[in-house]
Amino acid sequence: MLEMKPACEKCEAPAPRDGAAEICSFECTFCPPCAEAMAHVCPNCGGELLPRPKRMLDL
Repeated sequence: MLEMKPACEKCEAPAPRDGAAEICSFECTFCPPCAEAMAHVCPNCGGELLPRPKRMLDL
């Protein structure tokens, strides 16, 4: 199951479950402004940052 991290790994801005965030395949999490500033490339693994899916139910 996808780990829903609560904050941006760069600036520590909140990343609520129903809010916008971008992740890589290793689930590194960044807020949209930081992802944009990094050209949507994860600084940890070099992977592509994509919009994180929203989880509607808490499973």
